[in-house]
Amino acid sequence: MNWDQIAGNWQQLTGKVKERWGKLTDDDITAIAGKRDQLAGKIRERYGYEKDRAERELNDFIRDVRV
Repeated sequence: MNWDQIAGNWQQLTGKVKERWGKLTDDDITAIAGKRDQLAGKIRERYGYEKDRAERELNDFIRDVRV
């Protein structure tokens, strides 16, 4: 799956995003609205990750997620 597919199916994937990153709030998920850079920023903010780690996590999510 690629990010365009994730963004297009954001509403269906919000549960999987919450499973993966449980510290994200419903308001965070709504504000992210399928935008990769917004998700990376919220992961960094909530988990204290460096940019590289947040990007690795996102790449793993993209690789692993199924609609």
